[in-house]
Amino acid sequence: MFAVVQTGGKQYKVAVGDRLKVEKLAAGAGESVSLNRVLMIADGENVSVGAPVLEGQSVEAKVLGHGRDAKILVFKMKRRKGYRRTQGHRQSFTEIEITSIG
Repeated sequence: MFAVVQTGGKQYKVAVGDRLKVEKLAAGAGESVSLNRVLMIADGENVSVGAPVLEGQSVEAKVLGHGRDAKILVFKMKRRKGYRRTQGHRQSFTEIEITSIG
């Protein structure tokens, strides 16, 4: 059994027991969160697809922790003009584990 959920503007295919990094959620470590934007649920031959979401369905997950990804450098330059700009960015994430679907 798996589901496709949307969180943080991205879609993830998840199954029970999966661990994944999603955009930062407002929940502390050890708390349980409910992902309500379920786009599809498949259980063997039974497939339910929402238009755009399935009403009354949710995916439960446990927050394992928060963190920040590796730094990404953004470099801008214009040749022969002496223009150089360097900027760094570290994206925050929340690591979750899927506990139940449906």
